[in-house]
Amino acid sequence: MIKDKIIQKLGEIETRENVRVLFCAESGSRSWGFASPDSDYDARFVYVRPAEYYLKLGKTRDVIEWQLDDVYDISGWDIQKYLRLTYSSNATVFEWSGSPVVYKKTDEWARIASLLPAYFNRRAALGHYLGLAKGNLQKNLTEESVKLKKYFYSLRPMLCAKWVVEKGTPPPMPFDELAAEMLDRSLADEVRTLLELKAQAAESERCAHIAALDEYLKSGIEELSEIADSITPTGSKDWTPLDRVFLSLLNGFSAP
Repeated sequence: MIKDKIIQKLGEIETRENVRVLFCAESGSRSWGFASPDSDYDARFVYVRPAEYYLKLGKTRDVIEWQLDDVYDISGWDIQKYLRLTYSSNATVFEWSGSPVVYKKTDEWARIASLLPAYFNRRAALGHYLGLAKGNLQKNLTEESVKLKKYFYSLRPMLCAKWVVEKGTPPPMPFDELAAEMLDRSLADEVRTLLELKAQAAESERCAHIAALDEYLKSGIEELSEIADSITPTGSKDWTPLDRVFLSLLNGFSAP
């Protein structure tokens, strides 16, 4: 099984890098629920090193890029990087934590995850998802035909942006859960058909433009852009809880 292989690779990472993996989850289309048969596995993990590593004067790497091929895309962030990005309400922090496909989760991770909601900044999240939606719309939906996956790479962030505006919380990772709340009902059948096609087609499969969906994306992005600046920032600016959990991890570190 793929999960067993990924867990095995995490063990190899721990041994060779002298780290402890705290958490690992799927991050790409397989976690969103619109993978193609040939989609790779985007495994993302968070790890901690021994305390002395963080006391070096020289600059140290805070990422591990372990494997990238046709099947696996495996990489991770140091816990220090993850917590700093939590403080700045980086959307990726919330997406990894909210993934429905989890490969590994330690007891310490529950404490880390419990801190995240306090640092969610709805204005920053809106800007992130709106930027993705705009970029994908301009880059991928202006050609004569469209890659199936590119429709979802524009639609998902736009619906995430709507979720942030209307609910003020991190949007869910599964696309079906997101669409059930945010997608216009008139497009439900069209989008469901696209999902079924994508589930059977290669990553490179293309389709003709869907006029109603194109218009929905354009008008939705325009509406969200108009209100973006009026959204009030939220989220804690207190380093103390993050410092405490970081130090507790260092004190409790034991190499695998």
